[in-house]
Amino acid sequence: MRYNQIKIMLALGVLFTILGSACTGTTASPTSEPKSPTQLHTELAATEESVHTPTSVPSPTPEPAEEIQPLILTDGLGREVVFLEPAKKIVSLAPSNTEILYAIGAGSQIVARDAFSDYPEEVQQVTDIGGGWGKFDVETIVSLEPDLVLAAELTPPEQVQALENIGLTIFYLANPLDLEGLYDNLLVVARITGHEAEAGDLIETLKGRVAEVEEKVKTVEELPLVFYELDGTDPSAPWTSGSGTFIDKLIFMAGGTNLGNVLDDAWAQISVEELIIQNPDVIILGDYVWGGVTPEDVAARVGWDSLTAVQSERVYPFDDNLVSRPGPRMVDGLEELAQILHPELFEPSN
Repeated sequence: MRYNQIKIMLALGVLFTILGSACTGTTASPTSEPKSPTQLHTELAATEESVHTPTSVPSPTPEPAEEIQPLILTDGLGREVVFLEPAKKIVSLAPSNTEILYAIGAGSQIVARDAFSDYPEEVQQVTDIGGGWGKFDVETIVSLEPDLVLAAELTPPEQVQALENIGLTIFYLANPLDLEGLYDNLLVVARITGHEAEAGDLIETLKGRVAEVEEKVKTVEELPLVFYELDGTDPSAPWTSGSGTFIDKLIFMAGGTNLGNVLDDAWAQISVEELIIQNPDVIILGDYVWGGVTPEDVAARVGWDSLTAVQSERVYPFDDNLVSRPGPRMVDGLEELAQILHPELFEPSN
C-alpha cells in the first residue's frame, strides 16, 4: 500500500511540473501589441510607394537661350546699319520705297510717308510728313517713334544726316541701274522688314513677266524710233531721257530705240529742229499724268505736224510713274511700252 502512495505522489509531481511550465512561459509570447487593420494598410501603402516611386528624379538641364544675330547691311551711302529685329514702324521718304513696302507685304508697317507717295491708294490714309522738294515734318516723325526711316536718292543726303543726328535709324536705298538691281532692292527691304518669303515669290513673278515680254519681242525685226517726252512745257525744247537711263533700257527691252541716245546727258532738252531731223516713229507722253499733255496738244505744236509719229497718230499718253519710280511697277511699264510699240504681238491670237 505504501508503494501505491509513492507512485501517486510521483505522478502528481510530474503533473505539477508540466502545468508550471505552461504558466511560466516556456512557449514564446509576441514582443508587441498586435496591429490594427488601419495600421497595416498604412504600412503596406508606404511599402508599395517606396518600391514603385524613385527616390529622386534628375531635373532636365535648361537649353541655353538662343543668341540674337544682328542683321548688318550696307546702304546706298556706304554706311553699315544694324538691325536687331525686323522693323515694325517705318517712315518711307520716297514713292518707290512705299511701293516696294506694299509689294512685299510690309505696307501695314508704314506709319508715315512722303507727300509724293500716292500708290497704292490706301497709302493716302497714312500720315503725310511732307518732303519732296521741301522739308520733312521732323517733329511728327519723331513723335511716331519709328524703328526705321527708309530713304532713297530722292532724299538729299543732308536730310538723311539731319534725321540720323537726332537718333533715328536711317537706311538709304540707292536707285537700281537695271531690273536685277531692282530685285536686289526688293530683297534688301524684305530682310529689313521680315518679308523675305513674300519678296521671293514677287521676284519670281516679275521675272516670269519680263521673260514673256522678251520672248515676244525677240521676233521683232525692226525697232521703231521712240521719243519719250518728260516735259514739253517748252515745245521748242522738250525734255527727254538720254542714254543709260532706266527709260532708255526699258524702251530697248520693249522692242524700240530711244531717240534720246543722241544726247550726252541722262536728262536733257532737245531742240525741235533736231527732233524733226531724227523724226521719231512713236512719241510717248510721260508728261501726260502730271502735266495733262495729250496727243492733240502735240499735233497743235508749231512744226510737230511734220513728224511721222504725229502723222501716223502714234502719239500715246503714258503714266511716267511706271518707269520713273524704281519699284516693282517698272515691269508694268515694260509691258505697256511693249504693247504700245508692238501691239500685234499682244493680240489674242498670239
